Amino acid sequence: MSKIYDIIVIGGGPFGIASIVEAKREGINDILLLEKGENHSQTIRKFYKDGKRVDKEYKGLDSQTKGSVVFFDGTKETTLNYFDALLESGKIDALFNTEVESAKKTGEFFTVYTSKGEFQSKYVLIGIGIMGRPNKPSYKIPASINAKVNFNLNSCNENEKILVVGGGNSAAEYAVELGKYNTVTLCYRKDKFTRLNETNEKQVYESQKEGKLELKMGFDIDSLDDENGSVKVNFTNGSSEIYDRVIYAIGGSTPVDFLEKCGVEMKDGSVNLDEHLQSNIPGLFIGGDIASKKGGSIVVAINDAHQVISFISEK
Repeated sequence: MSKIYDIIVIGGGPFGIASIVEAKREGINDILLLEKGENHSQTIRKFYKDGKRVDKEYKGLDSQTKGSVVFFDGTKETTLNYFDALLESGKIDALFNTEVESAKKTGEFFTVYTSKGEFQSKYVLIGIGIMGRPNKPSYKIPASINAKVNFNLNSCNENEKILVVGGGNSAAEYAVELGKYNTVTLCYRKDKFTRLNETNEKQVYESQKEGKLELKMGFDIDSLDDENGSVKVNFTNGSSEIYDRVIYAIGGSTPVDFLEKCGVEMKDGSVNLDEHLQSNIPGLFIGGDIASKKGGSIVVAINDAHQVISFISEK
């Protein structure tokens, strides 16, 4: 508590890393990065399969970087290496494996409460993303099969019968990749895909044609049961089937509880921000996924960082 940082950055994703680089280049030197994971870019590390493409263009959003941090098409590995280099060049204080409980402003400064103590700063930048808290189904998952129900590919083996649930690009990529070594079904509640990019949609139907992937479209899951250690999936069309593993890829959710603890005003699950990405609390800024209703773009997150740091530098 004896040191007061210029900026505390919460979250080591693209927004957080770019904010650090932009701030250092503006002569803002006393910066602390707080990240709950053991390294930066946890979303990319956990939710992207090895070799996955990472593109500048995403859902038609702005793909041109506006600040001093540039970004290029690449893969999971090249992107992580690039962010490694950016973060190392910053030479800032960083605490990993650090859970942030809240950030409160008292008078001129913020106090950030964490699992490793309290820290003070003039500004707080939040870029914690949404995929760290993946959406879960509304129905109860029996505790006895928790190990067989996943939200990423970390626990997958070969030669399993797997059900992938979701209609987005992550679900499609999981299903296609797993179909190379397993018996895989992709279940999507709508009767046609509406959110897949052209490449993933093509690969899904090619895998189906080759017999590597089965599709269940137009209905959802009603419930899950434990069937002698396997997962019995009961569908809304009245059918049931038993799987070795079920993987949900149904998106992430805004960490509302954390933001409310910080005093950030919310409306319909979204944060209220001004044109500088500043919240209702002067000096507390939010960028990246949770600042946008179309989260997921690395370039947007990088540009958010440029926008925030430019405003702070002018002040």
